Amino acid sequence: MINFAVGPVQMDEEIRAIGAEEVPYFRTPEFSAIMKENERLMKQFTGAPEDARAVFLTGSGTAAMEAAVMNLFTERDRVLVVNGGSFGARFAKICEIHEVPHEEIQLESGRALRAEDLAPYEGKGFTGFLVNVHETSTGVLYDMELISDFCRRNQLILAVDAVSSFLADPFWMGKWGVDLVLTGSQKALALPPGLSILVLGARAIARVQETAVRSMYFDLRDYLKNGERGQTPFTPAVGVLLQLHKRLTMIEEKGLEAEQARIRCQAEDFRSKIKDLPFEIVSNSLSAALTPLHPTGVDKEGKVVSAHRIFEILKDEYGIWICPNGGALADTVFRVGHIGALTPEDNDSLIAAWKDMQRRGLL
Repeated sequence: MINFAVGPVQMDEEIRAIGAEEVPYFRTPEFSAIMKENERLMKQFTGAPEDARAVFLTGSGTAAMEAAVMNLFTERDRVLVVNGGSFGARFAKICEIHEVPHEEIQLESGRALRAEDLAPYEGKGFTGFLVNVHETSTGVLYDMELISDFCRRNQLILAVDAVSSFLADPFWMGKWGVDLVLTGSQKALALPPGLSILVLGARAIARVQETAVRSMYFDLRDYLKNGERGQTPFTPAVGVLLQLHKRLTMIEEKGLEAEQARIRCQAEDFRSKIKDLPFEIVSNSLSAALTPLHPTGVDKEGKVVSAHRIFEILKDEYGIWICPNGGALADTVFRVGHIGALTPEDNDSLIAAWKDMQRRGLL
């Protein structure tokens, strides 16, 4: 099986080997040292200021999204949410659940955020800004320079979901004035799912300390306090944290730029090889993490090919996973990931499968 999904993704053999080992007891000086090193490297790879902190939450990226909203914002805030897909809608839903006043900047599927989308909200008393820098459902990568300038002018707390763009695209937390950035283990970190990481700058830390969160598990004050000694308040995903340490060390050894270049080359190679296939790339603002595609071909019966049907055929008949969509995009858009332990040769295998489907009248 070749895995072109966007998460979980294909993992290196060294990472899988750690997952096969016995999980050790973790309330030890040795594990604390590993956790402090994990924090150092996460700050380094997100371009965080020196006084930033990283916390490690056992839960998916959605858990980190909810923790960010709960710890940064209250009913006294007014938050802007960029909603250009299912994950932007998820931020809005979290705000609704926790009764955080918010307004949504609604974008058409596949469209990037523009200055004119932000203009109506200038000087209108908003206090926070939530964005999925890469809207994974549609593949759109938003312009962080544009967002950064807007948030600085309006003195907004800026919280960014970088779950699918972290490591795939450059990210400069300090340069952009990002107050909190979050990511997950199963995307470009290429680890098993179940771990999310939040990196908090000084303003976010101050907000966390002054916010009375009505939750035991999601109160980030406890994570910050325990993190001072390299621990977490509750039992963490110990095995995944050990895999994280190995993965971050591997990236540090070859350099962050080299890892980003590898993913970018994988994406460029794929995009160059699909030019003669019946697909349209649905966005002109792309992350290196994935390519969103709309099928334009017809099958041998003259019917437009469903995106989800392409996913099913590849999975069942070719041993290849791509990433389907849900909801309104289920039949019109699928995604091909470029993160994880993939190679240009894997791209060739996917292209060959599609060409065989063409010969069979399935594409």
